[in-house]
Amino acid sequence: MALKEGDMVPMDAVFSRLVDGKPTNVPAADLFAGKKVAICGVPGAMTPTCSEKHLPGFIAALEELKSKGVDTVACISVNDPFVMGAWGKKLECDDKVMMLADGGANFAKAIGHEFDTKDFGGIRLKRLAMLVKDGVVQKLGVEDGGAFEGASDVKTILEAL
Repeated sequence: MALKEGDMVPMDAVFSRLVDGKPTNVPAADLFAGKKVAICGVPGAMTPTCSEKHLPGFIAALEELKSKGVDTVACISVNDPFVMGAWGKKLECDDKVMMLADGGANFAKAIGHEFDTKDFGGIRLKRLAMLVKDGVVQKLGVEDGGAFEGASDVKTILEAL
């Protein structure tokens, strides 16, 4: 069953990110417990839509998100932490947005918002925007697969704050 507003995110999930050039585990419990977190979920790092439209919207809205009480802005993708780190550096946001790798698509599958790109890239996270407060989904906008039609835009989060 797919995660929806009012549901608890899987707190046993573990992401990975680069810290000082080394892969470091980020338990979901550490990310979400007691915090308000804005999530930009993308099908793939370095892809045109993710790099030119989706994540840049969150980057541009960082100050507004923070002023409205968001503690952490994170980007999640089914990639490895090295790719996520390089992408964050390319977009000059690695010190502002927590770039999280869901390498085995475990989080994507656990929340029921995965899709299979087959030989193109395997299982991926659907494009989404999610506002989580203390582990509970407050707002969720999910696109059909990798499309970017507006449901996953940062405006979805801003309007919910």
